[in-house]
Amino acid sequence: MQCDKTRDIRTAAIRLLAQREHSQRELIRKLSQRFGDDGQVAAGVAQLAQEGLQSDTRFSEAFVAMRRRKGQGPVRIRLELEQRGICSNLIDSYLDESDSCWLELAREVHAKRFGEVARDSKALARQMRFLQYRGFSPQQIRAALATD
Repeated sequence: MQCDKTRDIRTAAIRLLAQREHSQRELIRKLSQRFGDDGQVAAGVAQLAQEGLQSDTRFSEAFVAMRRRKGQGPVRIRLELEQRGICSNLIDSYLDESDSCWLELAREVHAKRFGEVARDSKALARQMRFLQYRGFSPQQIRAALATD
C-alpha cells in the first residue's frame, strides 16, 4: 500500500515535470493537494531532485526567460521566484537587475503599449505605473522614459 502511494507520487510528479519545469516548493504544493501533506511527497520530490529530474536551477532559468519574453521586469520576476521557493543566491545568478537588457526591455514594452512618452504629467504618471506594475525598477523606468 505504501509502495503504491510512493509510485503514484513519483508518476504524478514526473507528469507535472514533463509539462514544464517546477520548483521544489511548487511540486510539493501540487502533490500535497492530491496525495495529502505527509513526508512521502517531500521525500519523493527530494529523490527526483537528487536524480536530476527536478531542478530549481533549470526552473529559474526557464522562468526568467519566459517572463522576460512576456515583457516583465526584474523586480516582478524576483518576487515571483521568491514566492516559488527559489533561494536568493540562485535568483541573483539568473537575474542581474543592473544588466542593460532590462532597460531595453522596458523601452520596448513601453513603446508597444504607448508608442511615445507622454508630455503631460497625468499621462506620464500612468505610463510610469504601467512599467512599475510590469516589474521594472524606478531607475529603469526613469531611464526608459527619458527623452533625449
